[in-house]
Amino acid sequence: MSPGPLALVLAALLAWLAIGTLGLARARELVFVSRVLFPVGALAGLVLAAAGVIALGAPAQALVVPLGLPDLPFHLRLDALSAFFLILLGAVGAAISVFSAGYFRSSEGTAPGLVCFHYHVFLASMALVLLADDAYVFMVAWESMALSSYFLVTTEHRIAEIRRAGFLYLLIAHVGAIGILLCFGVLQGGSGDYSFDAMRAAKLAGHWPSVAFLLALFGFGAKAGILPLHVWLPEAHPAAPSPASALMSAVMLKTAIYGLLRVSFDLLDAQLWWWGVIALSLGLATALFGVVFAAVQTDMKRLLAYSSIENIGIIVCGIGLTVIFKSHGKTLLAAITMTAVLYHALNHAFFKSLLFLATGSVLHATRERSLGKLGGLIHRMPWVAWLALVGTLAISGLPPLNGFVSEWLLLQAFLFTPSLPQSFVNMLVPVAAAALALAAALAAYVMVKFYGIVFLGQPREPGLAQAHDAGRLERVGLVFLAAGCVLLGLFPVQVIALLDPVNEMLVGSTAGRGVAQNWLLLAPINADRASYSPLIVFLVVGAIVLLTTLLVRRFYHGRVRRADPWDCGFPLQTPRMQDTAEGFGQPIRQVFEPFFRLQRQLPSPFDAAPKYSARADDHWWHWLYLPIARAAEACGRFFGLIQQGRISVYLTYSFVTLLVLLLFVQ
Repeated sequence: MSPGPLALVLAALLAWLAIGTLGLARARELVFVSRVLFPVGALAGLVLAAAGVIALGAPAQALVVPLGLPDLPFHLRLDALSAFFLILLGAVGAAISVFSAGYFRSSEGTAPGLVCFHYHVFLASMALVLLADDAYVFMVAWESMALSSYFLVTTEHRIAEIRRAGFLYLLIAHVGAIGILLCFGVLQGGSGDYSFDAMRAAKLAGHWPSVAFLLALFGFGAKAGILPLHVWLPEAHPAAPSPASALMSAVMLKTAIYGLLRVSFDLLDAQLWWWGVIALSLGLATALFGVVFAAVQTDMKRLLAYSSIENIGIIVCGIGLTVIFKSHGKTLLAAITMTAVLYHALNHAFFKSLLFLATGSVLHATRERSLGKLGGLIHRMPWVAWLALVGTLAISGLPPLNGFVSEWLLLQAFLFTPSLPQSFVNMLVPVAAAALALAAALAAYVMVKFYGIVFLGQPREPGLAQAHDAGRLERVGLVFLAAGCVLLGLFPVQVIALLDPVNEMLVGSTAGRGVAQNWLLLAPINADRASYSPLIVFLVVGAIVLLTTLLVRRFYHGRVRRADPWDCGFPLQTPRMQDTAEGFGQPIRQVFEPFFRLQRQLPSPFDAAPKYSARADDHWWHWLYLPIARAAEACGRFFGLIQQGRISVYLTYSFVTLLVLLLFVQ
């Protein structure tokens, strides 16, 4: 194979597999695994990201690898879409690998080398998913990704709750895989050729394109966490080690977005407007569901897991709007919306992995992940606190950080929507814009709760006094991700220029046509309609902070007066009187009470030791999954009655079956 970006990608992929194999060979050597293998894996990630950047502006490269079955070799292809997601995988994977070099301990439940093997096979399988150019290699890579991530989720396999979370994740993953496999079966159009080139040329007729799209939405939605297939996500993410949680939320969920984009805009030659309505509605429902449930969580990692559901909902909402625009020939608006989708996928990878890794540092330092037992950690963990603040502001959608740019672009796409032939869609779009704004506002509310409860105030437990800051390698990974949040927010025009080849490939237009040709100013259509300059916002905010600091130093007299604050008539104040996670989420529980299956324990005025608790469960679990589980259990009991373990009974079954067959033959 001639040298080029595809060769670099394959080299990085093989390097990850080799690193995993070395970890398996030296499974108990923690120092070698953490200080050598994980940093080398980070370098492979940087090579992968660099290859992706090169491939964005280059023609697509294809390769047939003589692996697999005799008549089913591996077809690989590197085009603009796969290059973009390889950049995301390589850059974020490098930061998480550096963090992991200082994070993993020998007491994680699984040998360090085995964790290293699972981790790097997980990375390599995600890269192979993005390179796959036929259904066979795609499914092999997809299942490898599911299995390796399952073993990462169950790293602490001695805990029954973690084993249950891993089983639920693997079950939903395989249900989704069935949908994807059926989708590929429809796309090949009866030709028997499962290469993606054959699927592009199949030109499905009638209802079959719609069947393929709906199967893809179901299959990839199960991996992404779209309603109602989301139940595995808030269970698996808290169960996994924090670097694995970061990889799953930041990158693995994006492979599902990649698959949905590949099928919807590449393998299917046309789109129907009602596909977009379904995706838009599901995305909005998922976003609102995720952010409302995140607001009432009392576990750090469950809160971030539900926040991932919200952000995936925003991305799917953008995909739905893109389908609507493209089906009506609005290619410029489709390019702007697709830009928002890709930009938000990249942004979410950076700020969500930053927050998951920060919670990992907090877990190592405090042995606590319950919000009710934390607080005041900004004094004990200043590095983690200040870097987590960057991720908190970014995910809250505040300028000039990266989260604002993608959400602002998507909102502009909603506001620029012209009159469309379907009156229903014209009514849905403004409602969707309002729902998107509500989800963004609630996300900021959730992040105020997350950061304030964990890092501000006073410590709620005496043991927090022994908390320690993140180590050097962990800080490097956190700084890398925080810098990405800042740079992606300050230079959106340059990022959009990098995304244009992907837009050209998927929707036949580029957002650069609608963006002001000015490195300082971002204007989706023109500067008279709407514009945004992140550098100016950054300079104004910086100037205000600097001026305030100088004025305080100039005019503050320096004298300090100490007095007891107003204490509501009760002078014995303790850290327990601070606002709790439950108290912070109480208004959301009351306003959105129909969303939850609430279980409350209310104390009596006469209780000697009064206790209050409120638990918000998921209706979907009780409406959909528990009935299915009970039905499966009933079927199992029925077939258990048939299986008696006696040879005479089995011979009777065979005899009755033979009689029935003879009856039908005659």
